Formats: sequence, structure tokens, C-alpha cells
Amino acid sequence: MKERQFADEVGVLLAGMGMPPAYGRLLGWLLICDPPQQTSAQLGEALGLSKGSVSSGMRMLERSDMVQRVPTPGRGHAYEMLPDALVRATDPAVKFAFMRDVMQRGLSLLDENESTRAERLRVSRDFYGFIAEKLPSLMEEFRQKHLRKDQ
Repeated sequence: MKERQFADEVGVLLAGMGMPPAYGRLLGWLLICDPPQQTSAQLGEALGLSKGSVSSGMRMLERSDMVQRVPTPGRGHAYEMLPDALVRATDPAVKFAFMRDVMQRGLSLLDENESTRAERLRVSRDFYGFIAEKLPSLMEEFRQKHLRKDQ
């Protein structure tokens, strides 16, 4: 099943970034599943995950505002990913600003006469600073063009 392969691929990608594989697989599945609302049992069955893996992965996804619970008939609930979840959860400007600050701390360790090492750090610091400055307006432009106002 191609959908399951996609979910597995997202799991491997995010595992490489330090996230639990189940978290990535669940995220991948919720990006493409039909219907968009999935119960824990449906998620476990679709991905071959244990109840515990589904439960802990969905808790992480809820805490990071990637998914929301939606009521189902009866007493249960399902999970649903909002269309803009990844956009809202991503703030690369913060990461780039952090990298800029790290490069600046590296510069403060060096003697001003160490031009080669200092130049590498200066260029890196300036790059990260430039990106951190420009990204918020680019993200806002994307939101204005691609996201509904009611989200």
C-alpha cells in the first residue's frame, strides 16, 4: 500500500531528526488518510502500531498542536490534522536566529586576527541572521495566499 509506505517514509525522516518513529508514521498517515478523522484503533491497524505507540504518538502530536481530537458517534473520539498544522508548527526563523546566536558566540571566542576562522563564522552568522529576518514575512505571505482566514 503506497499510503503506508509514505507514512513509513515520514517516520524514518523524523526519526533521523530525533523523533520517535511512531510519531512520524502517525503524522505521515494523518497527512494523507481518508477519512481525515481516524480513531486510535484505525491508526493502529493502518500502521501496524500497538495501542501504546499510538497513544504516546498522538499525545505528542496533540501537545505540538499538530492534531486535534474530534468527537465520534458514541463515547469515543478520533484525531484529525488541520490543513495548516505543519505551517503553524514550523517556525524556522527561531531556529535560524538560534544558529546566528551560536555563530556569534563562536566569534567571541576567537582573536580578531584569526581571519580565516572568524570569516567562516561571520559569513555563517550573517547568513542565519539574514534568513531569520526574512522568514517571518515569507511565512506571512504564504499564509495570506494559501490558508483560509477561518483557520
